[in-house]
Amino acid sequence: MGGDVACCGVVDSGESDSFYATKPEYQDDVPKTRFKLRAGKTLSARKWNSAFSQDGQLDIAKVLRRIQRGGVHPSIKGVVWEFLLGSFDPNSTFNERNQLRQHRRWYQYGTWKSECQKMEPTIGSGTIILAPIITTDGRPICDPSNNRDTQEDNTVPTSTPDASLKHEEHAVDTDLEKKVIQWKLTLHQIGLDVVRTDRSLVFYESEANLAKLWNVLAVYAWIDNEIGYCQGMNDLCSPTVVLLENEADAFWCFEHVMRRMRENFKATASSIGVQSQLNALATIIKMVDPKLHQHLENLDGGEYIFAFRMLMVLFRREFSFVDALYLWELMWAMEYNPSLFSLYEGPNAAMDRNNAPKGNDKLLKQYGRFERKNLKTGFSDKSSSLSVFVVAGILKSKKKQLLREARGLDNVLKVLNELTGKLDAKKACNEALKIHKKYLSKTKK
Repeated sequence: MGGDVACCGVVDSGESDSFYATKPEYQDDVPKTRFKLRAGKTLSARKWNSAFSQDGQLDIAKVLRRIQRGGVHPSIKGVVWEFLLGSFDPNSTFNERNQLRQHRRWYQYGTWKSECQKMEPTIGSGTIILAPIITTDGRPICDPSNNRDTQEDNTVPTSTPDASLKHEEHAVDTDLEKKVIQWKLTLHQIGLDVVRTDRSLVFYESEANLAKLWNVLAVYAWIDNEIGYCQGMNDLCSPTVVLLENEADAFWCFEHVMRRMRENFKATASSIGVQSQLNALATIIKMVDPKLHQHLENLDGGEYIFAFRMLMVLFRREFSFVDALYLWELMWAMEYNPSLFSLYEGPNAAMDRNNAPKGNDKLLKQYGRFERKNLKTGFSDKSSSLSVFVVAGILKSKKKQLLREARGLDNVLKVLNELTGKLDAKKACNEALKIHKKYLSKTKK
């Protein structure tokens, strides 16, 4: 998806839809797209290309202004997202980024994918697994319904250490075996989730594209030792696979999405990771609208579990595919911090707001509107991301209806479910910024 686009005035949303064609049988079922390309507001390929210096440094402030006004043209979303997510440093050159891209493609992703292929040959074969391939104790299951060669060695690999090292390495081998078993046990679940992901898109009529999504999720599950794969990651990964043709590039884009989102997928016997964001949401509503919070609490909704889905998959169910992507890039642009790349890549780097350029207007413009406000006030609650304030804005926008109709949590969910396809991404973000401002003013008192 590349090339420039000549825009004159407002372009019908059908043009943006054409990049993500919907199957005819789903036309009446999917939410209508509200996003429209707007000349002078939407970041076009021409404006994007003009934002680079001769050697490749990006004027990120200029890009952020455009995105926050009107989103990103579909033809360049993938490459723009790589910067918004901190995958590349805007101060790097074309050559530096190309070297990093090639290193990630061939050395890092290529190595991980090869490891996975040795354990499970279906990886990279163009097909996916839809049924269990091993038992919980690691014994292979021969299932003809799977697209795989059942004669391939499917045993759990173990190393053969030197005799003098066997004792010391036995624990390591056991941990590796457990990791391999756990990974293989998730492969069919990933496959089942993949075939259900964005089924309305023509893009996923291709088995090769389904396999691409499955590969990315399977490799990610292998390298994330703590979490592996969880349902919902497929919804976060799918847009990166659609937007970026190269599988490794799609993987790295998704991996950077997960750097923002993975805390939500952590779970213990007594809590879920997203609980911290739900707690933050409760605190925000309690402060900016005590009456609404009290009403929800009276309905036994004080833990705000009804907002679980919104935060876990970043509003994928509340917006059309196109509008969800628009909302994501608006939020990421508004949350942008130019230290993201160094935070991710530097071993000792961290975003210290105390050392931020508070008095330097030129440097402050390199931050998104939401992050800039946090800088100026010193607010640094990681759980209170812009997405949490977006949920707060949605709840406030339905306050009258919730107070009038909600007599239980089922009523709250019904009101929220009725919003599918009716929300405007830009308005949702602007309302979130207003609530954020109000919240910060109250916390300072």
